[in-house]
Amino acid sequence: MGESLKVLGVDTSLRSTGIGVIEARGRVLRALDYGTIKNPPKRLHSDCLNHLYQGILEVIEKDLPSVVAIEGIFFCKNVRTAMILGQARGVVLAACASRNLPVYEFSPRRVKQALVGNGAAQKEQVAHMVKTLLGLPDIPQSDAADALAMAICYIHSSTGPLAAAIPPTAI
Repeated sequence: MGESLKVLGVDTSLRSTGIGVIEARGRVLRALDYGTIKNPPKRLHSDCLNHLYQGILEVIEKDLPSVVAIEGIFFCKNVRTAMILGQARGVVLAACASRNLPVYEFSPRRVKQALVGNGAAQKEQVAHMVKTLLGLPDIPQSDAADALAMAICYIHSSTGPLAAAIPPTAI
């Protein structure tokens, strides 16, 4: 059946970061781990960032992915929101770098295109495709579904028909 590839997908936010680890063996995809790293609203900002960093490290050490797929930066109207998202992304990138993991980023449009075939697809359509492609019993929670979608997008972009035409963007 060939060698396996483990990909950690991350949908970053300060309060509810989605994580999803997928193993690909040939054309067979299997979800190894998925969920969220949560921070309660009253937790200090610096403590949230530390909790996120530690949570990403735990996933990396438990599941041993060889590559990470993360959502690319997108336009934010609110500067404060953009700053907070940037800090959370920085913590995730630092955790991955501390374990020498290559990180690739994908735009939300590219993820939707890879999973649904339509870059303007609704989140629900993407989540349904995640469930279908991975053979999950239920649709995962929204942040976890987005993280799994990132991982699937990486696999499709690096091994599928788009691999030569549109390689993943390393950061």
